[in-house]
Amino acid sequence: MDYDKIIMGIDPGTNVMGYGILGVNGKTLTPIILGAIELHKLGDHYLRLARIYERVLGLVEQYLPDELAIEAPFYGKNVQSMLKLGRAQGVAMAAALARDIPIFEYAPLKVKQVVTGNGGASKEQVATMLCHILKLQRDKLPTLLDATDALAVALTHYYENQKPTSGGGAKNWEQFLKQHPERLAKR
Repeated sequence: MDYDKIIMGIDPGTNVMGYGILGVNGKTLTPIILGAIELHKLGDHYLRLARIYERVLGLVEQYLPDELAIEAPFYGKNVQSMLKLGRAQGVAMAAALARDIPIFEYAPLKVKQVVTGNGGASKEQVATMLCHILKLQRDKLPTLLDATDALAVALTHYYENQKPTSGGGAKNWEQFLKQHPERLAKR
């Protein structure tokens, strides 16, 4: 199937990295694939990074996304964990950049807020809302919810790009009518 746009979402991680690819035709959204890269069996951190790069590059080459939406690392107290997560995110970004795909970052709180209306939503709540919005069957979702988190990042990117730009927006009703005189004629 041909799509107007394909958005790849990534939920970075060093044990599990989720991915989701969303096809866009006008206002019709179609989940193309979602899954997770399990990395915990690879003991060496550098082998995990290599696997992330290979798998993300493979997905990019197979599905040819137009844009990559990736969850930004959240701030934690453990500096080593943050460093490893940042590396995982960077390697996934490098795979997209290797094919000239533009990258957009979204904070976890933003993704949860956009998809569920609650910035503190759980992974289960995000998955439930995705099922509702995208007409997915819950029993057919991957067991690792990092996959649905990644699809949620792609969906967030879609929604964020549907917002009207504020550059030409009116500040008040009078300014709006000056910018759109045809609206006065309809009264």
